[in-house]
Amino acid sequence: MTVARDPGYNEPKYVISVAARIVELHPQTLRHYEQLGLVKPTRSSGNRRLYSEHDIERLSLICRLVNELGVNLAGVEVILNMTEQIQSLNEQLEQRERELLAEIERLRRMLASDKRSPLVPFMPPLPPAGEKAPGQSQAFVD
Repeated sequence: MTVARDPGYNEPKYVISVAARIVELHPQTLRHYEQLGLVKPTRSSGNRRLYSEHDIERLSLICRLVNELGVNLAGVEVILNMTEQIQSLNEQLEQRERELLAEIERLRRMLASDKRSPLVPFMPPLPPAGEKAPGQSQAFVD
């Protein structure tokens, strides 16, 4: 299930010096990560980098991967891409689940409102006169 986020989660709000302080990195390191495509801050009208909460979270993940797990930056890129793919697939699955649940509910309502007569048990047709029905003894044929 996708976690509901604050509406401002993707809103750019931190300049590079503040973002660097939050994640405890040098601003030049953030620029390097941007050059590698690991993080993509938006730009202000004055071309200043602005980082969102999402960017800060991503930078924190990069720091954990590099510093705690010893993953190199190429590995970090692979992990980040796979994480995004998994998130996208989860969102698609959740959407499909909502669609199927809505369809189930629609069918339930349709069945509940159906005023037709109930189903009648199936009775096989009677055999032609003079023939024995399956399971019928010979005494009843004549």
